[in-house]
Amino acid sequence: MSYFENIRTFVRVYELGSMSAAARDLRISPAVASSRISQLESHLDVRLFARTTRSLQATEQGRTFYDGALRVLEAVDAAEAGVNDITQTPRGTIFVAAPLGIGRRFIAPLIPQFKSQYPLVDVRLRLSDRKIDLTAEGLDVVFFLGNPSDSNLKMRKIANCDRVICAAPEYLERRGIPETAHDLVTEKHDCLALRFPGAPEFQWELVTETGPERFAVTGPYESDDGDVLTAWALDGHGVILKPRFEVAEHLRSGALIPVAMTTPPVPVQLGCLFAHRRHQDPKTRLFIEFIYGKMSQALKDTL
Repeated sequence: MSYFENIRTFVRVYELGSMSAAARDLRISPAVASSRISQLESHLDVRLFARTTRSLQATEQGRTFYDGALRVLEAVDAAEAGVNDITQTPRGTIFVAAPLGIGRRFIAPLIPQFKSQYPLVDVRLRLSDRKIDLTAEGLDVVFFLGNPSDSNLKMRKIANCDRVICAAPEYLERRGIPETAHDLVTEKHDCLALRFPGAPEFQWELVTETGPERFAVTGPYESDDGDVLTAWALDGHGVILKPRFEVAEHLRSGALIPVAMTTPPVPVQLGCLFAHRRHQDPKTRLFIEFIYGKMSQALKDTL
């Protein structure tokens, strides 16, 4: 058993706080993960974790070892990246996450193209509209819509994305056309909310005469899947706020109508986050550059 595999397993158990979660992340069995930790503890002659039937906590020695283990793994990763020149054939697995709308429309269709160009690289794609923690979830690249605040990660901006508030003609005939953000609130329009467990109070940030302002809109429908909200809006169940590229086709066909245009949503950034390393893994760098070039053009084509 590789000593470095034991260290990598320890780092993931420490970061995720769970033997089973680390095993899933590393794609090994919990028994193998536990064996690796036991081997490492035997080698070091210390207890790295205090275990009970219900919890797992790092000991003082475990917390000290984590800092050094992380530096060792980063050094090994940097050394491997240094010898794997970008002109060589990249290989390995890239773990990627993206919001549902971006992932389904852009990232997923591009992955087979990337795979055909770099056949020895596998891509594991996770789609979710919730906020993703790149480090905690063992990911290489996370695509986002918004303004990330994590200064420990590097960011590659892809585009600024305009957003639009819209609703189906059926809904507007029944409830009236909101001209401003204030109409959405005072007339208590049914605003369709993108929410997930642990999400903050639902608000829309819109541009008013005095600058950006947050409005606490309400409605009877919520989902953690943005495409579900679009489907509800198309069926006349309420008003949605969406990146324009996600609903451009429906706007062109008249299936959705822009509203509250005097107080439009604040644009958001589309980009990706990745670990801040001196020598970035060549396959990750290639994937980011490939997606950036293809996606920039694909976004223009949708609008």
